[in-house]
Amino acid sequence: MSQSINRTDAAAKILGGMPGRRGHFLLESGYHTDLWFSLDALFVDPKALTPQIAALADLIRPHGVSAICGPLLGGAFLAHALAAHIGVRFYFSRQAPISNAGELFAAEYRLPPEFLLSAHGERVAVVDDVISAGSSVRATAAALASAGASTVVVGALLVLGNAAIDHFSDRGVPVVALGRDDFNLWTPANCPECNAGVPVEDPAAQR
Repeated sequence: MSQSINRTDAAAKILGGMPGRRGHFLLESGYHTDLWFSLDALFVDPKALTPQIAALADLIRPHGVSAICGPLLGGAFLAHALAAHIGVRFYFSRQAPISNAGELFAAEYRLPPEFLLSAHGERVAVVDDVISAGSSVRATAAALASAGASTVVVGALLVLGNAAIDHFSDRGVPVVALGRDDFNLWTPANCPECNAGVPVEDPAAQR
């Protein structure tokens, strides 16, 4: 619980109005952490995000993407803004019912059926507002692969920790972001908060 939040200037600007909340949280990935950011208000003022959208677009553009895709909700909002800025096609994914709850990275995301044909052959940037373990972007990349599209870069306003970077690096996919920060991730079996008897919260269930 003593982890410091040392954000880069870019990360500080992005999350300045949305301070982190300390506690014991269950992430979509199945990992536990002691820090949670509420990002619901991030896209309320699109004009305020214009400089960040332009800066992230500059990091994505060299990869020659033909489309941007993000998971609902925040990732899809970001994907739409980036697609409009770069001038490429826009896709989104949405979470499917979880069939193997309790396992790590059990979440599944799917493209709407209307996207399946047009997504085939696309070179896609998969984006999310903030990426920690990377559950939703991993599942979105898998959904795109099933549709015959390739993920050529992953992007975010902020990346927390190294889990997602390591996963995509192993697959030859770069991860670009405006800011990066340290982040605690624990499996349930190795979680010090569990061992200390701190009740776990599911932030998604509180929305």
